[in-house]
Amino acid sequence: MAHRLRGRAVLALCVGLLQACGHQSGRLVGAKAADLPLPDGIEVAFNHREDRHYRSPIHAEHRNGDNLEAFVIGAIEAAEQEVLVAVQELSLPSIAQALVRQHRKGVHVKVVLENTYSSPWSEQHDAELDGHARQRRQLLMALADQNRDGVVSLEEQQAGDAVALLNAAGVPWLDDTADGSKGSGLMHSKYVVVDRRLVVTGSANFTASGMHGDAADRRTRGNVNHLLQLESAALAELFASDFNCMWGDGPGGEPDSRFGLAKQSGHATRVLVGDIPVEVLFAPHPRRDPSHGLQLIGSALAAAEQRVDLALFVFSAQALTDVIADLQTKGVKLRLLADPGFASRSFSEVLDLLGVSMADRHCKLEAGNRPLQEAAEGVGIPRLARGDKLHHKFAVIDGKTVITGSFNWSPSAAHQNDEVLLLIHSEQVAAHFTRETDRLWKGAELGISEQLQRKLNENRRRCGSGIQRT
Repeated sequence: MAHRLRGRAVLALCVGLLQACGHQSGRLVGAKAADLPLPDGIEVAFNHREDRHYRSPIHAEHRNGDNLEAFVIGAIEAAEQEVLVAVQELSLPSIAQALVRQHRKGVHVKVVLENTYSSPWSEQHDAELDGHARQRRQLLMALADQNRDGVVSLEEQQAGDAVALLNAAGVPWLDDTADGSKGSGLMHSKYVVVDRRLVVTGSANFTASGMHGDAADRRTRGNVNHLLQLESAALAELFASDFNCMWGDGPGGEPDSRFGLAKQSGHATRVLVGDIPVEVLFAPHPRRDPSHGLQLIGSALAAAEQRVDLALFVFSAQALTDVIADLQTKGVKLRLLADPGFASRSFSEVLDLLGVSMADRHCKLEAGNRPLQEAAEGVGIPRLARGDKLHHKFAVIDGKTVITGSFNWSPSAAHQNDEVLLLIHSEQVAAHFTRETDRLWKGAELGISEQLQRKLNENRRRCGSGIQRT
């Protein structure tokens, strides 16, 4: 009884305190903040966001973020007639299993992959692989080791190999060698089209490292990525048309698939998702074609009046550096974060924005390289878990327009790879990407980091000022 009375007294005290403070806020301290709104027909997911949590299927731990794997599987399971998947890499067995289930139900499932990642890893042997492919196979074996005993049984291999699962079930798929070539630049797109009414797309590959983290390294939390779901029959038809160019008459038929420049990608097309204008461009384009993706990005950036936020895996387009330099001259505020591993490469435009240059391993400088005379403010790298990458490819312009997709900000994306580039004109969608930039900005290292300075010093010691390529 004494314990009960004491509990009631504490409860009464708490209630009194809440009533006394009632004039300030009706939200209890520690309660979940209200989520940002989104337009009808649009959903967005970030795998590192701080206000959402899920149980990782890799390490069975609760963690921050949206479950991108579940996001994709949910879209696949909603299909009644057709699922079209074009993704650089599919290695998560749960996504493959979802495709198999739909295939067995009679849903028309088709998959396009990048040839670098289309061989079933369970049929490969380490001795015949190069270093990168060997490391990838070892990571996938760790993912397949369900009981975590350090031994991957034949049953675990068969159940854990996504491409082998597709093969075993007879799910039709092909890669970018289906045109009779050795492959396009990269089949780098990342999208799912469901029943010609819904599209899932963004920056994430369908892999453990792209969504959750590596099974072999508990420190990793997954490359920093996002996905969008867009409900629009008009948009879905555009994606299906791009898919059909690559599909041709399917696997085993004529070499009539078209990848890379053979697709003869056209200009950006504007459609409505609900009442939100969305522009979509499929790459690549010839360099002389004014419709190419870097030109579209440059035009959108040049229209900025107040602020531009960027989170980029790759940034190697000199023309976009020139646009950003002009924006800073106009007083537009810049926040640019690039992947730490990429930012210090010799062809990185992050170096140009910081006012420095770095010669390559042959002591040659990039042709046309133009470092800024005065370093741009607001340029740096985020703090990430060891082994993870900043894999976003997005910009937010004046809090109104989002640039996103699979499209890295590079000449390769514009002129060689199969890519998707989206411009979404919505303040509500932009607010979600601004919040992601805010999250990454906390703890970011701006300017020339100590690690970059050491690399610059070593480069100058070895190469001097370097030799300009022509």
